[in-house]
Amino acid sequence: MSGNEKKSVISGEQQFVTFYLGDLLMAIPIGCVQEINRQLECTPVPQAPPYVCGVVNLRGEVVTVVEPRHILRLEPGEQTRESRNLIINSHGEAVGIVVDKVSDILTLTDEDVTPPPANLKGVEGRFFIGVHQRDEDVVVLLNIDEMLNDANEFAAMA
Repeated sequence: MSGNEKKSVISGEQQFVTFYLGDLLMAIPIGCVQEINRQLECTPVPQAPPYVCGVVNLRGEVVTVVEPRHILRLEPGEQTRESRNLIINSHGEAVGIVVDKVSDILTLTDEDVTPPPANLKGVEGRFFIGVHQRDEDVVVLLNIDEMLNDANEFAAMA
């Protein structure tokens, strides 16, 4: 690859669900998202790792809900009326992630995305697949599988 070629971080045109964790605008591929719901009341799980909020019953399926702020080592946040639980599919399993606010759907091509910096607001770059610069802000494309894999490795060490 020559110096002026840009490495593609996404292929073709993809849609992303955008959401906030504090003032950080993040996005994950829409294909990962099963649903967005308001059910934030979790049943605590004794002896669970600190990033696990608990579990919820989603139409008969028990879904583990995690706090991405903890995994990404961001400051803790408070749940508000705008907080949501994104139910995502990770490796065939439903997992809930608590976000501060869901923003919108963003359609991007590989031309719209640049590789992520080594770190962003103190978070390691391996958690990101890229960034998209908009007029008013930057959207960080979250590598959801890497984030959840890291959480699982963290749990195995505990």
